[in-house]
Amino acid sequence: MGALTGRVAFVTGAGSGIGRASAIALAAEGAIVFVTDIDAPGGRETVAMIEKAGGQATFRGQDVTEEARWAELVQRVMDLYGRLDVLVNNAGIGTSGAITDVTLDQWNHQMAVNVTSCFLGIKHALPAMRTPRPDGRIGGSIINISSVAGLGGSAGMAAYCASKGAVRLMTKAVAMECAAARDGIRCNSVHPGIIDTPIWQKLDTSGALQAAVDPGANALDVKLIGAGAPVGHPGQPEDIAAGVVFLASDASRYMTGAELVIDGGWTAH
Repeated sequence: MGALTGRVAFVTGAGSGIGRASAIALAAEGAIVFVTDIDAPGGRETVAMIEKAGGQATFRGQDVTEEARWAELVQRVMDLYGRLDVLVNNAGIGTSGAITDVTLDQWNHQMAVNVTSCFLGIKHALPAMRTPRPDGRIGGSIINISSVAGLGGSAGMAAYCASKGAVRLMTKAVAMECAAARDGIRCNSVHPGIIDTPIWQKLDTSGALQAAVDPGANALDVKLIGAGAPVGHPGQPEDIAAGVVFLASDASRYMTGAELVIDGGWTAH
């Protein structure tokens, strides 16, 4: 406990799922958490959960595709706390379907939410992380939530795989840029497998992915799909949050440009 005491973490998409679990876990380790989400009720509920447990957090609504809002909120963090130590780019959506059926609007929206948001977050967080603390130190940890879909292809998931693959390589490029700058900022990606989160209920299940899972089903069954992992079940948001805390803390101080795969053995085949 207390591995992140005194640090400030910015977590997007923290109104549910992996984002919420990560915000709660970071707060439990002493971080002050700046929670954002387009889902205001969900974000406020996350803050209430953190505060009930004795942690400190605040919520602001955010569409992660809007650059002006990123600039405004990072400045708000600096005004409130004078520092930014951790950025968790978690907000994301999933689009499925045969690539011949995916519309240009769907493709562009997928890229905007999953890829452009990470670009904007990193762009605006870096100057804040490079701002000296009272002790003169600079640095921070950027954690981008990718997916096992960013490591390999999957039928009916071309748009999603492309977006998560882009996040993976952007992470590595930023890691090298920061290392060259000697700014003390690390950048790593997390690659969840099948995790029992609301994204499965929000996923557009028309097209090839649905047919590949169960042609007669009306909705994706995350437990059924998760049973395909070697461990035999889907993961929980807290499983990913533990990895986020590790990457945010000094325990991972020699890791940058790395891929932390948390998938129940899915990619070990």
